[in-house]
Amino acid sequence: MSLRVDITPLRSSRDFRLLVSASTVFYLGASIAYVAVPYQIYTLTGSNTMVGLIGLVELIPLLISGLWGGALADHVDRRRLLVATGLAQVFLTSVLAVNAALAAPQIWLLFVIAPFLVSASALQRPSREALLPRTVTHDQLPAANALSSMGWQFGNLVGPTIGGLLLSSVGASWCFIVDVFGIAIATSLYARMRRYPHREQTTPPSFAGILEGVRYAVSRRDLLGTYAVDIAVMFLAMPIVLFPALAATIFREPHLLGLLYTSETVGALIASGLSGWHRRVHSYGKVVVIAASGYGLFIALAGQAPSLWLCCVALAAAGACDMTSAVFRMTLWNQSIPEGLRGRLAGIEMLSYSVGPLAAQVRAGYTADSWGVRRAITVGGVASVLGVILTAGVLREFWGYDARTDEHLLAERARRAEHGEAVAGQGEP
Repeated sequence: MSLRVDITPLRSSRDFRLLVSASTVFYLGASIAYVAVPYQIYTLTGSNTMVGLIGLVELIPLLISGLWGGALADHVDRRRLLVATGLAQVFLTSVLAVNAALAAPQIWLLFVIAPFLVSASALQRPSREALLPRTVTHDQLPAANALSSMGWQFGNLVGPTIGGLLLSSVGASWCFIVDVFGIAIATSLYARMRRYPHREQTTPPSFAGILEGVRYAVSRRDLLGTYAVDIAVMFLAMPIVLFPALAATIFREPHLLGLLYTSETVGALIASGLSGWHRRVHSYGKVVVIAASGYGLFIALAGQAPSLWLCCVALAAAGACDMTSAVFRMTLWNQSIPEGLRGRLAGIEMLSYSVGPLAAQVRAGYTADSWGVRRAITVGGVASVLGVILTAGVLREFWGYDARTDEHLLAERARRAEHGEAVAGQGEP
């Protein structure tokens, strides 16, 4: 069995190449700017509380815009929405760059721009995710998801490093300037894609339309399983907020903190590069459950590792498990959700993997102060394994999901064949 990543979607679809290239550049720039915002807030105020507040002011806009962006993606031209929201992000990030270049940057401006910037990003993401299945054939979706994930992980690995170097050498303003160029390049690549008009009657964006998407998600227990597993893993096991304390007080090597932050990403990239076996697997539910349980197990081991290096190995293994789980969840979504609901469901999915990490920061911080850093990480990992197993036991349809027999997947494959979408990247010039 070949383990090498399947690059067939890159060879066969011009629009998939454009979409993945744009997303990779976008993630890279966003990761560079991501390290600049908290750094700038802390240097201006000297307050960790103020750094935490930036996430709080972003939460409500993220929730509202994620759901509304999904509703828009099911009604408007998705490519145009990608371009429009990209231009908005260019303008907003440019404001941050100008502010950072001032002799006395204004802290209030960061808190004003942040909600609008996260709103533009949340409006964009459902369209990007809903458009991906249209750019490749139905059977290429497992490989397409793995390749798309590699782009995200590359940006997540390299971006913070570049951001740190820019902060230490030329300042925060250049982090935002690089991000502006990245967003502009990504937006130009989105603009070069073909049009993918909706093939069926669309639902205008409304609260009722959003509720229709929620009702559909709730009606499918296999989808509920993917959301529940993701939330359980992110909320109960995610240890990132404890990395500074782990490096400084447990291993007493604060200068190696960066290794803790990058270890999961390295493991995820390795898993993506060895994803050739994905195309031979049909029991998606079982793979997600096993991989998600593996993530919790390796996080628990990381909490008890006797050295920072062994901790990094455990985190890398956890990252590989997490990436495997994510790819199969995305494949289940992209292969089986009807085209007319894909945007709204992408908005719901975005919330499932965005809100969990935010809540995990509160959970991890409280348990670490109460039980100690090591015990908080280990107990969180074990609890996530139990949560995943409980989900699989309660939602049997999720555990037993089989791509060869699932009625929703077969119906979507038939619909695509009926509309002549057997050719990768088939759209309108």
